[in-house]
Amino acid sequence: MTAALALTALLPPLSAEADGGSGSGSGYAFAPGARTVTGAASTTDAVPLEPGTTYRSTLPDKGELYFRLELTAGTTAYVPVTAVPPSSATVSASDGIEVSIEDANGSACDYDSARFGAGLSPRPVTAVGRRDAGKALCRDAGTYYVVVERAVSGSRTTTPGSWDLEIAPVTEPALARTAATTAPETWNSASPEPLTSDPRRRTGGAGFSTARTLDQGVWQTGITPGQTLYYAVPVDWGQQLHATVDLGSTGGDTHGYVSAALNLSLYNPVRGYVDDVSLGYDGTQKSSSLDPLPPVAYANRYAVSGTANAVRFAGAYYLVVHLTGQTAGTFGKGPYGVTLRVRVDGTPNSGPGYAGSPVPKGVFGVSRDRGGLLTPADDDTALRALAAGGIGTGTALLLVLGLWTLIARRAQSRTSAQKPTA
Repeated sequence: MTAALALTALLPPLSAEADGGSGSGSGYAFAPGARTVTGAASTTDAVPLEPGTTYRSTLPDKGELYFRLELTAGTTAYVPVTAVPPSSATVSASDGIEVSIEDANGSACDYDSARFGAGLSPRPVTAVGRRDAGKALCRDAGTYYVVVERAVSGSRTTTPGSWDLEIAPVTEPALARTAATTAPETWNSASPEPLTSDPRRRTGGAGFSTARTLDQGVWQTGITPGQTLYYAVPVDWGQQLHATVDLGSTGGDTHGYVSAALNLSLYNPVRGYVDDVSLGYDGTQKSSSLDPLPPVAYANRYAVSGTANAVRFAGAYYLVVHLTGQTAGTFGKGPYGVTLRVRVDGTPNSGPGYAGSPVPKGVFGVSRDRGGLLTPADDDTALRALAAGGIGTGTALLLVLGLWTLIARRAQSRTSAQKPTA
């Protein structure tokens, strides 16, 4: 039994295309084991949030929610909040969420918002509250409050009702020694030649916690109207990420047009927004690329540009793809073929020297085993874990091979059932 549990723990999470993954009626896969908390209507009753713990909560359509953080003087805190409306909701372009962090005297340390945009499609949107220990405001140790509320346009078309929330606070320690306090002024901002290698198929995850890993290369999947797919790209200190998204042709009737049909968003390791692009769609193939990003560097946090400011640490950078639900009414239910061309340039460096460990540990580092199928580099680790559970190497190999076969058959079955439109 122990060995079986160890083997289960090593299996990759099934993507949304395999299991639906959310339990919320939204298609979003919340982090397994996320702790449920109730936001308070005032600071007096605010419940504490612990960095490194992921939470689930509910946001009403009116009013603010308060949560509490206890922070030391040298700690920078990031509190990403993902709001997940029901898939059946009607939203306007300016609807979304607002997140801020306030100190004990009511002074705002930071403010962020996220909105649905021109796609007019209910989807997960993420905003990050931040307490930066390096700034003049909010630098003292003590109690801070995370404030979450709906950004409502006042449109009568917006569906009332609560939205689910996922909250995943992260802390970043101070540096062990003084470093540069100005962002690099020059870097290679030229767009690279697009990758043209043969595409590999990889289904996307249904949330940040189930994001599927993408290394450099060309990747394909299918997406249905209203669906959101999550991928994680490991980007080390000193490296640059480039990404292009292609939406394939329908192969059928190409009459009609959907504005902002496909959205590709990029988020940093604390789920902070970096950049995005949208594609209008008339049934013929379309392509667009994210603007060139500077190499990942600690000093980027001093950049004026929000995009450059966001690539401030190494780790998993999230590519999030959403196909608006309006596509179904114009061009059919799909699925539609999506191609991601991912390039990671530059030689990794050691990065800054932190005086302590971030929470959760390893969030600002590169790991190749996030959310994907076991790779050859992971095999030895997997087998050692199985052996520790009481299974011999030969039996373990048979079990692993059998499970790989099962996963491959599931993937093949999904591919046959959901073959993308050419």
